[in-house]
Formats: sequence, C-alpha cells, structure tokens
Amino acid sequence: MLRRHLLAGSAALGAAAALPLPAFAQGSPIKMTIATGVDPSFAQFYVARESGIFERNGLDITVNTGPSGSAMIAFLIGSQINAAYGAEQAGVSANLVDSNVVVVAEGVALLRWLGIVARNIDNMDGLKGKRIGVARGTGSETFWLSVVSKMNLNADDYTIVNVEAPEMVAALERGNIDAYAVWEPWMTRGTRAISGARILTTNENIQIIRNLIYMNKGWAEQNAEATQRFMRSMMEATDLIASNRDQAVQNVARFLRQDRGLVAELMTKVDHRLNLTSDTVANVQLAIDQLRGMGKLSKEVTPQQVIWPGALAAVAPDRVRI
Repeated sequence: MLRRHLLAGSAALGAAAALPLPAFAQGSPIKMTIATGVDPSFAQFYVARESGIFERNGLDITVNTGPSGSAMIAFLIGSQINAAYGAEQAGVSANLVDSNVVVVAEGVALLRWLGIVARNIDNMDGLKGKRIGVARGTGSETFWLSVVSKMNLNADDYTIVNVEAPEMVAALERGNIDAYAVWEPWMTRGTRAISGARILTTNENIQIIRNLIYMNKGWAEQNAEATQRFMRSMMEATDLIASNRDQAVQNVARFLRQDRGLVAELMTKVDHRLNLTSDTVANVQLAIDQLRGMGKLSKEVTPQQVIWPGALAAVAPDRVRI
C-alpha cells in the first residue's frame, strides 16, 4: 500500500498557491485518512492533495492507495479510514457489514473507461469457453455482469478467474487468462505491452459506471466540521479539473508517478462531477440487484439506506438532485 501524507508545508501548484488561507486553516489542521485506487478516474483525491486544496481548507490528509478504489472502501468499516473513492458494488457490500458506510457523492462517470481486453481473439464470440479475469467486488465485476446482461451472453460459457486489476496484464501475458474485464489504465497498458492484445468492447454502449465517494456516516456526523471541509475540498478539486485541465493532469501524473501524456489521454474518457442524481441512485440499485443475483446480498437494502445526501447538501445543496 502506498501512503502519501499532506504536510502543512506542502507546495501548492499554479495560481491557487497564491490564495490566502481561510481563517480556520491558520490554526492546527484537522487530520483525516482517505483511500482509493491508483488511476486518474479518482482525480479529485489527487488534485486536492497536490494543488494544496486540502491544506487551504484546514485539513491534514493522509492518502492511502491500494489495488483498486473498491478494495479500499472496506476500510471505512469501523472508521479505519474516513473517506474512500470506488465503485458501487463494493460500497453496497461494505454497507451490508456496517450501515455507516455510505455514499456521500458521485465523483465521476466512466464514459469510455472500462473494457474487455483479449489476446489473439477477434471478437466477443471468440470468448466462449475462455478464462476471463475479473476483480471480484469491484467495477470490473459490475462491468462484466453488465456485458453478460446487455449482450445476452450465457454466463456458464465462461470461466471467471479472480484477478486484481494490477495483475491482469501479467496474467494475460503468461497465459493464465485469455481476457480480462478492467478499467483504465490497464486496458491501454495491456494493448501496448502484449502482442495480439486488443479491446473487444468498452462500457460506452454497455453501462456508464460511476465511481462514488464514501464516508463513515457515524464518524462524519461526529466530526461535522471536518466533513464539511472535506466535501468543500472535493468540490474545489472538481471545479479545478473542469477549469484548468493542464494543472489537473500535472497534479494527477505527479501523484501517481505516471506518464503525463497517458494521464491526459485517459482523463478525456471520464466526466468528473460532484453531485447526487437519479443516475447515482440507479447505479446503486443495479449493484444491489447484481449482488442479490450472485447470492451475496446478506440482507435487503435500498439505495436510500446506502446514499447519505447530508454531507454534500451541507456545502452545496444545489448539487443534490435526488
């Protein structure tokens, strides 16, 4: 696990660095720990860290990263961390264990972000009887199930192999799997690194998956000031991504230590936003339905129980449209 820590002396980039700190940020900053995966779709966390937005909002943030955003959501159970950023299914699963794990905002719509990469296979028909790498409990699984449903495939025609996203390229190259369902940058990395690898389909015409920002509601309510500062930071980071793409790309590339050109290309495939809409509700409902279909819904739960609009409404009520 990679750990980054935002100290009071962190350098802020661009024009934002010249802005004076708000009065509340002049004293001791509030400490928080947040976590997500390692890809540009989670840009708000990285941009807020690298551009000094957290610091200006009086926060001292530790950013933990793991194999996927979804893998980090479980750490919200019991308030091991304070916020996370990942896919719908993982959030519902965590909520089933601890009802305090809730969605506080939709962070990004993945427009052309997920796909199926295969080696020496020309089309989806060629996947029958093959081994498909899927990262269970993440957007990878949500996407694969949507492909099966949308294309009227027979799930029994495929062997699903549980593989974490960062391991998929190597597994395909070794021949442990024949294809994988994944998000960027692993689609692009796979096609660039492996001879004969190609993208068979993307999520554009299958399902627009949404990555969501989660918090532990119990902690958030007990630490209302920190929660508001964090949500304000997310709002400012989202606005920076929209208004100054070059700086946002620089922030993301530096945090992730990834090629700036690749980051710039990948960020054209997503739409960062900070809101709660009927689409958010629909995607959470889809995750619930998928978990039920797999026999993994240990109890009935509704989107209204998983989504908590209070945190976003406290700083930007106009962004809550559910």
